[in-house]
Amino acid sequence: MSRPTTAMVLAAGLGNRMRPLTDVVPKPMVRLGDRPLIDHVLDRLASAGISRAVVNVHYLADVLEHHLAGRTTPPRITISDERDKLLDTGGGLVRALPLLGSEPFLIHNSDSVWLEGPHANLEALIETWDAERMDSLLLLASSARTLGYDGAGDFNMDVDGRLKRRAEGMVTPFVFTGVSIAHPRLFDNATGDIFSLNRLWDRAIDKGRLYGIRLDGFWMHVGTPQALAAAEECLKYGEPRPA
Repeated sequence: MSRPTTAMVLAAGLGNRMRPLTDVVPKPMVRLGDRPLIDHVLDRLASAGISRAVVNVHYLADVLEHHLAGRTTPPRITISDERDKLLDTGGGLVRALPLLGSEPFLIHNSDSVWLEGPHANLEALIETWDAERMDSLLLLASSARTLGYDGAGDFNMDVDGRLKRRAEGMVTPFVFTGVSIAHPRLFDNATGDIFSLNRLWDRAIDKGRLYGIRLDGFWMHVGTPQALAAAEECLKYGEPRPA
């Protein structure tokens, strides 16, 4: 089975929760440690053998494009332009499909970073991927080992890795990290230009074809200035000890 070598990096959002830092740069260009968030993502993708990344742009697109054009290390970058209209995750991916090709590909949010455990998580995701059984495979973090997340969880996962939605009023142990693998058939007959990827996941759940694996490490959703400062501390000193 061939492994994915292409990724979609979702980088077109407005970054409203990251203001005032995003008044002058798009959120993927906010610096975490010694480099912008998007470079953390692209460098990790390259280390997993991803040779090409499609990056969508909308807000302050020229700033992000200029930075990406100056990168001299893998992966090779292709731009999916959403300057005319912000399309949300599902719509953005549908627009980018002609650039992504006919094989399965990774999807990676630009504000998702983590402290790696003993095993590389992108490699584990790729090794677990099974196009015969799955339309999409999601990387899930334990909600007890996260930064920048305070919800009730997203999914329940059975022993085979098959996912179901958290029931209303319930708490589940797994939260989506913003990283997944998708087969292009996930988008078959997708309609509407602005829509969330959640719509297609629900369809995959109904077919029993949405799966997940657990992240080995400490996940950080860097969505606000406060989360950014806390993530900086984690990069310096490691996972915070439980109170």
